[in-house]
Amino acid sequence: MASSTSACAAFSRSLRLRSPFLNPIKFSQFGFFRSKSLPLILPCLALDASVTSVSAKGEMEKENKLWGGRFKEGVHESVERFTESVSFEAEELWVHDIRGSIAHANMLAAQGLITEGDRDLIIEGLGKIKTKIETGEFVWRKDREDVHMNIEAALTDMIGEPAKKLHTARSRNDQVVTDIRLWCRDAIDRILIRIKELQAQLVLLALRNDGLIVPGYTHLQRAQPVLLQHLLLSYVEQLERDAGRLINCRERLNFSPLGACALAGTGLPIERFMTSQELDFTAPLRNSIDAVSDRDFLLELISANSITAVHLSRIGEEWVLWASEEFGFIIPSDSVSTGSSIMPQKKNPDPMELVRGKSARVIGDLISLLVLCKGLPSAYNRDLQEDKEPLFDSVKAIIGMLEVTSVFAANITFNGERIRSSLPAGYLDATTLADYLVKKGMPFRTSHDVVGRAVALCIAKKCQLSDLSLDDLRGINSIFEKDVYDFLGVENAVNKFTSYGSTGSGEVQKQLQFWCSKLDITSAE
Repeated sequence: MASSTSACAAFSRSLRLRSPFLNPIKFSQFGFFRSKSLPLILPCLALDASVTSVSAKGEMEKENKLWGGRFKEGVHESVERFTESVSFEAEELWVHDIRGSIAHANMLAAQGLITEGDRDLIIEGLGKIKTKIETGEFVWRKDREDVHMNIEAALTDMIGEPAKKLHTARSRNDQVVTDIRLWCRDAIDRILIRIKELQAQLVLLALRNDGLIVPGYTHLQRAQPVLLQHLLLSYVEQLERDAGRLINCRERLNFSPLGACALAGTGLPIERFMTSQELDFTAPLRNSIDAVSDRDFLLELISANSITAVHLSRIGEEWVLWASEEFGFIIPSDSVSTGSSIMPQKKNPDPMELVRGKSARVIGDLISLLVLCKGLPSAYNRDLQEDKEPLFDSVKAIIGMLEVTSVFAANITFNGERIRSSLPAGYLDATTLADYLVKKGMPFRTSHDVVGRAVALCIAKKCQLSDLSLDDLRGINSIFEKDVYDFLGVENAVNKFTSYGSTGSGEVQKQLQFWCSKLDITSAE
């Protein structure tokens, strides 16, 4: 045992633990290594030593970084793991990175900065890389950090020296933000398609429910009767503003940062208007520092997504409530419902619950990016690598929310019988009765008081306003005449609405006609 302990002591004196954050430490500094349990600990230490050795060997086998000229040491693998972005950006950005590189190569050749032969080799090589990525043959390497370096290094492996000319008058700073702007532009187009699909489903749902009156709510209390079509079209209007925000955002972000380089531009004779035109941008960004440093276009896009998410969440909340037994206004089909693992009778509107839930995620993405950007000094900072995951997540979530809401809208029916049976409760025609008195010349504040007393009488008699006799009403105020009954009841109340945009049948028909024309809808089928 003594010889074993002696050998362990000698081993502990010679073996050093290398930490990525600390200087090498002698194990003998720690008192517990002098305990009798040392032999039990040593196998673990030996294993750590072998892992360190393997890591060191692996590190020596890594290729030199494309930016590594002034460095004497390789990047520690912990730093490499922490700083790489290819794992979450490659799938999203590669097609835009290749497109941007092709435009850049064309411009470099046109300006005489590379030969046409080199340009052709570069473009041909990028085409082959594109095919490899599409077929799944391309190997993304984390030690190459990001999508740009992976593609450039692969191009260098493929065609050699000409590939090294591609990064002339270009920095990853302007390269990445070019890719992101191109990606955002396409993302907005995809979101706009989903918004239009949902709008169309809501209009179709409105057409299938012609004339159905539902209780309108304020403060989640019965307020006034409204046509269901009117309510559904209110969602369509909100979505139209959501689309408008995205269209405006697209217009503002559609300017090219390519050629801004790291931050100061370049002294080489590049032509930024050429690459801007080839990439279908409106124009190059005027200020090179602004071009690489600001992410306001991302904040605007994710903000627009957040507002859309809030609108969808509110639809989700309403439909989840209406699908409950307490309301019973909506009947979702089995195809958009889920069950319970323990309660056999359950039929849950889970898709809309998750729409409501995912809105928090989209809003969280916006908050993450706002906090990320708020304290950055001017020009590019590596913090901005963290802009992509909230962006990708926000777009993925909002597209999913729009898609599933469209599917849900196409697979629900409104329970007309249950809705009609619920209408008498809540004195929904009270405001219309107040309007009747105004038309008789009574000041509105006075009419409000008179109708309030009429409602109190109904509560006492446990009846509706339309059940009160003319004598009952005249007992409150002598102004009432027989024509008052033309204003009472939910059908009469709805028909009395005539103001522009109101829930009156004529106005709702105008709104339906507008949306059918705008969305190219010809029938309810």
